[in-house]
Amino acid sequence: MSDSAAIPAATEPGGRGTAKVNEAVIRIAGNSQDGIQAIGGFLARLAGRSEQEVMTFMTIPSTISGGPSIFQLRIGSGEVLSAGDEADVLLAFYQDSYENHINALRPGGIVMLDADHVKPRPEWEGKYRHVSIPISSLTVEAIGGTARDKGKNIFALGLIARMFDLDVPKLEKLVSERFGGKNPSVVQNAITAFHAGYSFSLGALMETFSFNESLKRDRAQVVMNGNEALAYGLIAAGVRFGAGYPITPWSDIMEILRKELPKYGGSFIQCEDEIASVSMAIGGSYSGRVAVTGSSGPGIALKSEAIGWAVMAEVPLIIVDIQRGGPSTGMPTNVEQSDLNIACFGGHGDAPRVVLAPSNVEDCFYTAIEAVNIANRYNVPVFILSDQAIATRIEAFPEPDLQALCQDLTPDLSPVADYKPYDLSAPDGCVKRVVPGTPVLSGKYPIATGLEHDELGHPSGSPKVHAQMTAKRRRKLQSLAKTIPTPKVYGPPEGNVLLVGWGSTEGPIREAVDRSRAAGDSVSALHLRHLNPLPLGLDQIFSGFNHVLVVEMNDEGLGGYGQLAALLRARLADPRIRGINKCEGITFKVKEILERVKQALEATRKGASKL
Repeated sequence: MSDSAAIPAATEPGGRGTAKVNEAVIRIAGNSQDGIQAIGGFLARLAGRSEQEVMTFMTIPSTISGGPSIFQLRIGSGEVLSAGDEADVLLAFYQDSYENHINALRPGGIVMLDADHVKPRPEWEGKYRHVSIPISSLTVEAIGGTARDKGKNIFALGLIARMFDLDVPKLEKLVSERFGGKNPSVVQNAITAFHAGYSFSLGALMETFSFNESLKRDRAQVVMNGNEALAYGLIAAGVRFGAGYPITPWSDIMEILRKELPKYGGSFIQCEDEIASVSMAIGGSYSGRVAVTGSSGPGIALKSEAIGWAVMAEVPLIIVDIQRGGPSTGMPTNVEQSDLNIACFGGHGDAPRVVLAPSNVEDCFYTAIEAVNIANRYNVPVFILSDQAIATRIEAFPEPDLQALCQDLTPDLSPVADYKPYDLSAPDGCVKRVVPGTPVLSGKYPIATGLEHDELGHPSGSPKVHAQMTAKRRRKLQSLAKTIPTPKVYGPPEGNVLLVGWGSTEGPIREAVDRSRAAGDSVSALHLRHLNPLPLGLDQIFSGFNHVLVVEMNDEGLGGYGQLAALLRARLADPRIRGINKCEGITFKVKEILERVKQALEATRKGASKL
């Protein structure tokens, strides 16, 4: 919370007062069966509907039987760039939830305990402010014993709503929407549990808080997670067919497309395996519209051969890769950024493809549209490389102008005089696609094959043709690179340290820059969305800084730097590019980045002193 949280703005009868705050970080810890994510989701969506900024972080167990889980959210009246390093409030349902997450609470923070399951540790009662409430038994009193385990989360939501003076009618509406498809008694029990928690008197235990008024916005906000934003972005872009196979954390996108595409005359097919799904998506794209498939790391590996076919046949395709910890089946519900190499290079032969990485939830929506347009323009497979952190993270952002953004990709079947899909005379390597079913007046109909081929697609073993076609496929990406805007530096364009990131690291990196500059340090940041091909002009940007540190969630490798840093070093041959890496399955904290920057600079200083 802000410093003003300690200054009561009003006095509550019988209580300790109400304080105004600019932001709050709330961590909810329990088991996945307790509806932890539901509480966080309600609070995050309320923030979005209340014109506040919000960002969330969650962990869920990968086992079917469930297990320990957390949901952390940061709600603010101003800009929110990360889910927060330290929590202001910890809500703990069990003893292990309390003991395992107390260190995530800032000194002096509030820990709210379910007194039916948690016994406070005496050594911590002086460092943190403990509020013990028998949440489970009070839920039983409110709605009955049979609903206790499914209702205590909503009772706790009422407690938090009272603590932060949240909008009760909006929360009631959210709860009703969430359970609206169930038996009416379920909705009634949920509302009853919520009001029982809200009515519980906190006055004798602690002060309450209310958020400062947020800035008024010109447009309404939408609230969703990254997977939802990607799915709806694909629909807006004109995608009407997809095929996939379930895998965490991609499956949410598959389910949304399966439900939503029929509303727009499309369909999504769940296939028997990953190879079938990518092959079916390629067939859908070949027939005339850009189609989508997706997976996480293990599934992408299985799709690699077919993706190579799409490269060779120059068929547009969208491949969504929601990265998780690896290799093999790895850590299905944990975050990592270790699929960059397979996205850029996975497969045999020279098989160029485009790789885009959205930086936040809002960017997921617009990246989906950009990916479809690139695939359609350049006839290439395009990877959208998201990660588990963005996929499950909830954010609020301005509602997109759908009337201006939505596209119709219905193919034009007007007759053409002649058509060579692999015309070598195209200066940028791109040939406008003529889809099957289009009359070709010359009578020379092309074919598509995974074999090397001539300009009409007929298989060819000619060394000259292979060299020409390889160059043609390469030129398409070189042509695309010239259209990619040079990314803007966050902070001054010259200085001592430049932090480079991609994907979900954007917010923590920017917050690290803000803290560093407030402390008088010369630090700026650059975030890359286009990873293959890379944008032009990076060498000029890097030349303005003494140190270039790439912050990414993967292993530092044999050379001491991660996958993006390796790409940049190979492209720019700049030894100043070094890595700040993390592969613990959780996102970067701002303080971790700041500490690692200090360590890197100190290592450089010591190394220079030995010369």
